[in-house]
Amino acid sequence: MSKFNVTSFNPQAFGAYINTIPQVSKNELIKSRALSVNSEIKRVFASQTGTAYAVLPMYGLLDGEALNYDGGTSITADTTKTYERGVVVIGRAKAWLEQDFAEDITGGAGFMDNVAGQVAEYFDSVDQDTLLAVLGGIFNMTDDEGLSFSEAHTLDISEIDDGLCGVTTLNTAVQKASGDNKGRYSICIMHSAVATNLENINLLEYLKYTDKNGIQRSMNIGTWNGRTVLVDDSMPVEESSGGSIYTTYVLGKGAFDYADVGVNVPYEIYRDPFTNGGQETFIARQRKCFAPYGISYIKANQASLSPTNEELSDGANWEIANDGMENKTYINHRAIPICRIISKG
Repeated sequence: MSKFNVTSFNPQAFGAYINTIPQVSKNELIKSRALSVNSEIKRVFASQTGTAYAVLPMYGLLDGEALNYDGGTSITADTTKTYERGVVVIGRAKAWLEQDFAEDITGGAGFMDNVAGQVAEYFDSVDQDTLLAVLGGIFNMTDDEGLSFSEAHTLDISEIDDGLCGVTTLNTAVQKASGDNKGRYSICIMHSAVATNLENINLLEYLKYTDKNGIQRSMNIGTWNGRTVLVDDSMPVEESSGGSIYTTYVLGKGAFDYADVGVNVPYEIYRDPFTNGGQETFIARQRKCFAPYGISYIKANQASLSPTNEELSDGANWEIANDGMENKTYINHRAIPICRIISKG
């Protein structure tokens, strides 16, 4: 049992407490099934001490032309394809420090409670930054198959008419990316400028909730053509001579396999009784895997055992899942439920 000030600090109990605090962004992603919790990924990394990277098999679909069953045609057999997908564990850590003197002059403001109330939301933002880095990376792939994916899964309307999203934009984008599988798409993550434009033309409706005082309030979560919308100004924005260019990501069911791989000590307190008259540091760590469906992380440019967001954004680190042969056979990119819309709002 660790100590925080004069009270006991139980890392397990603190972790359980953190998990009871609402984590809106992650919860909505999981509820949309865009993040699919993958116990197999967690098992692979848990059973291989120290492993931060693994190559997992992806099994191909049955295909081939059916033969005529007429009593005279011999039946021949085909084999199914097995593809390979690299997945990587992403480790992140952060610490916050409070001086004893600060607690003294504020009459015990409650450093621990303050941290507990914010650390879940903080790591929600960390995870979202990770997801954005991964999405940036897969749309930065430079090999031929990666370029084909990027072209098919991008709807760029920024130079068409006024460049604004309209009635047909979302439906066109998901059909362009996945054809008759467009029904798999369930969530959009967009900048508030895009959301405001959709509001102005009555295409976006925010969900509402009733607070403890019985007052109905709007949430920062809406729907667009039946898809859940998360509004977040951390979405990519580029400035051009014609104004701001926004990227909206549209994700489908199973777009990402997700696993919280865990760490040996997720939370701890370090006390230094000497510096500044005494101070305590709260330390948090996590190791998670966000693996886009059908896309392999190949670790071409990675300096340490955990990739930085810059390395995750590097298109050279990603490729469409394939059979690993010299003349590679790739999965059909239409099966990957990830696309983006580039617009002026």
